[in-house]
Amino acid sequence: MIRIIGIDPGLRNLGWGMVDVAGSRISHVANGICKSSGTDLSQRLLSLHRQLSVIVTEFAPQQAAVEQTFVNKDGAGTLKLGQARGIAMLVPAQAGISVGEYAPNTVKKTVVGVGHADKVQVLHMVQLQLPGAEIAGPDAADALAIAICHAHHSGAGGLSAAIERARA
Repeated sequence: MIRIIGIDPGLRNLGWGMVDVAGSRISHVANGICKSSGTDLSQRLLSLHRQLSVIVTEFAPQQAAVEQTFVNKDGAGTLKLGQARGIAMLVPAQAGISVGEYAPNTVKKTVVGVGHADKVQVLHMVQLQLPGAEIAGPDAADALAIAICHAHHSGAGGLSAAIERARA
């Protein structure tokens, strides 16, 4: 069994979701949202780092996945999101965990079936794939989708493992 944390980086709200993968079976472990606090950017980043570090220590994932940043019209906003993404990659790396990166369209295509799905569609499909999971909000649903995507693409189980078994 492999435990994967998916992280949806955000400066205000950083979503996280944890799944266990055993062969082709994916099960929900936990999910939540780290809300930044502080009056300036450095304090907000430190707040996210501390919260995510506690989660990684508590749940001990073996793999991590983070959504790649897309460039939007607001250059300053993109830079700030990139800094939150740095925290999302740094915390698992500090724990010795490798980090996979996935484009938003890849995550959506893997979980929903189309690359331009909206947040409501992602939430719905995550709920279908992880029955009984109480999801903390859209950011947590996105993080769980990232973890599910990693499970299918990383060789941790799911699709990649099934393909390898079929080749043998």
